[in-house]
Amino acid sequence: MPIFATLTKAKTPIDFWTPLLEIESAALDQLLNIANLPGVVHVKAMPDVHLGKGATVGSVIATENIVSPAAVGVDIGCGMAAVQTNLTSASFGDGDLAKLRRSIERSVPVGNGPGGENKNVPAAANTWSKTSGAIEHPKFQRKQLVQLGTLGGGNHFIEICLDTEDRVWLMLHSGSRNFGKELAEGHIRKARLICEQAHEKLVDRDLSFFRAGTPEFDAYRADVLLAQDYARTNREIMLAAALREMKALFPEMTVQPAINCHHNYLAFEEHGGRNLIVTRKGAIRAGKGDLAIIPGSMGTRSYIVRGLGNDNSLQSASHGAGRRMSRTAAKKAFTLDDLAQQTRGVECRKDAGVLDEIPGAYKDIDVVMANQADLVEVVATLKQVVCIKG
Repeated sequence: MPIFATLTKAKTPIDFWTPLLEIESAALDQLLNIANLPGVVHVKAMPDVHLGKGATVGSVIATENIVSPAAVGVDIGCGMAAVQTNLTSASFGDGDLAKLRRSIERSVPVGNGPGGENKNVPAAANTWSKTSGAIEHPKFQRKQLVQLGTLGGGNHFIEICLDTEDRVWLMLHSGSRNFGKELAEGHIRKARLICEQAHEKLVDRDLSFFRAGTPEFDAYRADVLLAQDYARTNREIMLAAALREMKALFPEMTVQPAINCHHNYLAFEEHGGRNLIVTRKGAIRAGKGDLAIIPGSMGTRSYIVRGLGNDNSLQSASHGAGRRMSRTAAKKAFTLDDLAQQTRGVECRKDAGVLDEIPGAYKDIDVVMANQADLVEVVATLKQVVCIKG
């Protein structure tokens, strides 16, 4: 399926991989504001596009000389990781899924409260903090160390899945935790102040930006790359912990190399012979041959994909199903009975604390995948049997 539509009302045209009529007006307004920023040369809207904070979720923004910290967002480096094992559904006996869920929840701290941090600093966290240089950063304190290897809350999750060939996968979704948030919020405040002092005419203060060649731009670039590395390492530590629990229950288990990809991040890439600053806000890189992960929701399918390298999308694709209603709206629209029905067959929480994550609050992942058939090809189709949320 090619581009559905191109909106030309702004300084920079916006290409869409979903019908315009299916996008809320507030998200369209947000995209127009982005496309009118100085220095923006491309805006692409993925099929999971919806209203976000700062920039639109499901957007790809390419600039030549500016970067907006709020466009990347506060969960810098948020993304996915997955690994295929040699296990099959026949490996699971009665009670094994519940046992596996409990053991992973004990091994990987989940949630945003006090219980969402490691009691002791993981050895891998200490190693990373020294080799990356993070230990010297003024924002990097013990809190950041004990949060390496933790899930967080919201839409972050750990899942055990079966693919259509009955192979067992481990998959998880998380980002840079408090470290990314602290760094992002500081730069967002600084960008607002600079744009105000320069009398930049911005419709949305959340789109305040730094210009390339300034100390503020260089400082943000360094911090965002460090936070992205933290996020990737965070996922690696959690994968290792969850795999240890699986190995303890299934000693015969072996694994394939892991896939680990960001979907809220900043990249410096060449497109069409131009060196561009690419912000993927709820979008994955889908360069030719790139392996990545596109999740659905806690009761629907997810996909392991290989990028097709489509230059029209700046070699990008969606990061998931995308929300079709806010968390508040979901809590009003659905009941716990709905949650139980929509997660039938999945070993997971089914209480009010995760009602806003009900599958019905998300877009149809299969429609999203059909709308980007020119961006990625499916390598494996997964369906969860265990879902752990914060």
